[in-house]
Amino acid sequence: MFRLHTDHEHASLCEAYELFAEATDFMTESTRHSDRNGRSNTHAGFGSRKTFRANRAPSFGFGLTNRIDGVNAPTSHMLSKQLLSGNEAVALSAFHRGFTLGTGYPGTPSTEILESLARLREEKEAAAGLRVQWAANEKVALEVALGVAFAGARSLVTMKHVGVNVAADVLFSAAYTDIPGALVLVSADDPGMASSQNEQDNRRYAVAAAVPVLEPCDSQQAYEYVGKAVEIAERWQLPVMLRMTTRICHSKSIVTCEPRIQPCKVGNYQRNIDGRVMLPAYARLAHRRLREKLTQIADNAESLGLVEYVRAGSDLGIICSGATAMHVQEAVPNASLLILGTCHPLPVQAIERWVNSVERCIVVEEGDPVLFEAIRSAGILVETTPRDFRFGELNVQRVRSILNPNTACSVQQPAGKAPELCQGCPHRAVFEILAKHDIIVSGDIGCYTLAALPPMSGMDTVVCMGASIGVGIGLRYGLSPNDTRNVVSVIGDSTFVHSGMTGLVELVYNPPETGHVVIVLDNGTTAMTGLQEHAATGRTLTREPCTRLAIEAVARAIGVSRVEVVDPRNEAERFEKTLVDMLQNREIGVIVARRECILAQARNHAELRKKPDPKSPLQSSPAAGSP
Repeated sequence: MFRLHTDHEHASLCEAYELFAEATDFMTESTRHSDRNGRSNTHAGFGSRKTFRANRAPSFGFGLTNRIDGVNAPTSHMLSKQLLSGNEAVALSAFHRGFTLGTGYPGTPSTEILESLARLREEKEAAAGLRVQWAANEKVALEVALGVAFAGARSLVTMKHVGVNVAADVLFSAAYTDIPGALVLVSADDPGMASSQNEQDNRRYAVAAAVPVLEPCDSQQAYEYVGKAVEIAERWQLPVMLRMTTRICHSKSIVTCEPRIQPCKVGNYQRNIDGRVMLPAYARLAHRRLREKLTQIADNAESLGLVEYVRAGSDLGIICSGATAMHVQEAVPNASLLILGTCHPLPVQAIERWVNSVERCIVVEEGDPVLFEAIRSAGILVETTPRDFRFGELNVQRVRSILNPNTACSVQQPAGKAPELCQGCPHRAVFEILAKHDIIVSGDIGCYTLAALPPMSGMDTVVCMGASIGVGIGLRYGLSPNDTRNVVSVIGDSTFVHSGMTGLVELVYNPPETGHVVIVLDNGTTAMTGLQEHAATGRTLTREPCTRLAIEAVARAIGVSRVEVVDPRNEAERFEKTLVDMLQNREIGVIVARRECILAQARNHAELRKKPDPKSPLQSSPAAGSP
């Protein structure tokens, strides 16, 4: 039986190859025969249901990464199928389709897309002209990607769902413009909040920004939908969102690849002022063009392959999309399914025909009732998922409970240890001193957020990237002078680069009367998402040396009156004295608590021994020493 492997599962090399061979053989056979029940299957299933895209023309190709469950497989240019996560499939598809740029900001569950694309770039000669890089934040990433697409080349920009909040200013206006090259934005949503502060459903963003959104249901569709996104983007000259979820990003399934690799598309800029300069006079006309484009895309949804049917009688029809389609197929194998590859623009005519062909129709969807609301707004009568099932991920058991309320659905959390800061983490020393002085801590997003959990309970607020400084300033405005002396903002180095600098500008521009202290926890990496680089590490995504942003120099240039760089572990007394002095003297101060992440230390020091990097701040700082 073929099943999806998650990144948290481990299989031996032998087991991986057996799984690969079995799934490959079955998929080949399934292209020749329909399901034994006589159903017309047009969608891939998993778990106990062995129904794959039987009516699709098989594609042929050769493997590039040749990796199965993270193990290097024997190379073979004849290999046409691979076992890939959704993230790896997106990267491979972008590589095959000649993208010029891959950019974004690391954030679970999207991070591995660019890391996989970077590995392909390093390993393959065909990658000439491809750039893969981390951006300072999602807004800048989307702006750079938009520029590439304005030039006529193809760009991929990746981010987790909350990253779209940061990029939204660009996205909403970019939708009005005429974009000759493909611009594909991957939004990796996190239902159930496996590693996020909320579970916002970014299908809402697609509707609000008036951009098409595609929703793959497995790795194969993730691979294919990048191609469909390119087709839609270049045909209608607008950005396309590819909405992934944690389950799709990190689960693995068989992917059949394209037979050839397209070279990176070289841009050829053509001036189009009224199509790209969004002054009101041009934007009014652009808005009308945008709505017409969306109407055309909706009318072509079926020919674009964004509507799939699974017929099995007329008693019960289910409308679904994304990972939910997989759960539904296993939960109710005798139901007829309408699987939508897009919820916006909505293919209303196809949905209306489908609903009229069944006696009862229910929309089963994960997260917000986006599909249901859109379908009901079109005047089509359907049922919806009960409110209690709009929280967290769906699974087979929960789908059964949706369709049959008498079915018990008990959710048991697996036993395990609560997450905490690593033993030996340099951040521990900082939070121990903050706790000693009973300081109100305005915190931020990063591995150090774990300090908010017991037994440390070392943060009072955590909202979003970069909010620590602004919230800390507001706390000082709102509290009495006796309380405000104990307010401190704590932010990580990567988060400071992402969105902390504007908060620091605000602090200097509108300083509280009682002063304020910002502590930048500089561990030389983006640790929470897997030790990625950023502008203040002095290394690129591929760990090549580059110009380093010096956090302390930035703080001084902004106008902070006192800036200190301290090793919080080896210089704990100095750190404490500096903090107390700043608070007592009501200074506007920044303390850069710099010591290397213990997880990154071995890797970084091994590379430094081979090739010293004079641009690294950790080369000469106390943090470069052994713990």
